[in-house]
Amino acid sequence: MIGLVDYGAGNLRSVCNALDHLGRKYKLGASPRDMDGTDAILLPGVGHFGQMMGRLEERGLVSWLRDRAAEGVPLLGICLGMQALFETSEEAPDLQGLGLLPGAVLRFSGVPRVPHMGWNDVQFRDGTCESFYFANSFYAPVGEWTSATAHYGRDFTAAIMRDNIAGFQFHPEKSGPPGLDLLNDWCRSC
Repeated sequence: MIGLVDYGAGNLRSVCNALDHLGRKYKLGASPRDMDGTDAILLPGVGHFGQMMGRLEERGLVSWLRDRAAEGVPLLGICLGMQALFETSEEAPDLQGLGLLPGAVLRFSGVPRVPHMGWNDVQFRDGTCESFYFANSFYAPVGEWTSATAHYGRDFTAAIMRDNIAGFQFHPEKSGPPGLDLLNDWCRSC
């Protein structure tokens, strides 16, 4: 059972639709108690890093997410949910992220427009390349946990994989069959 984190904002409806389409069992949860019985966690996200972290903290989800990740529970962050996995973000420099991955999320600069919005090619470590839908003004630099990159003025992390922690900067739920395949692969791996 996948616990889909509901912090009062984000791309919940489109993620629910994708999971329904894939026939995956999940339940929405706005508190740790709501997540009882889940053995994987999906943290979607759209919006502002500071607001997201504030809402997660208010609902008691920050320490719960950290604890569950430390226990080895599979955790997938999508878009802002992936950015929340890092220590900090330039979007809200005074707030801490979940700190499950080292480093800071940075703001795009020197690019034609922000946000970076639309389809972009993603290059995976295995050499495959697919196009996925992005909507982001901030990015994680390429690091040892990067499993796929995209380019927008510079190479940046499009996907991460580190032990039980995974993330997609793009929106797999809005990226057609390739995105649904990735989401299904993650569900299957749980």
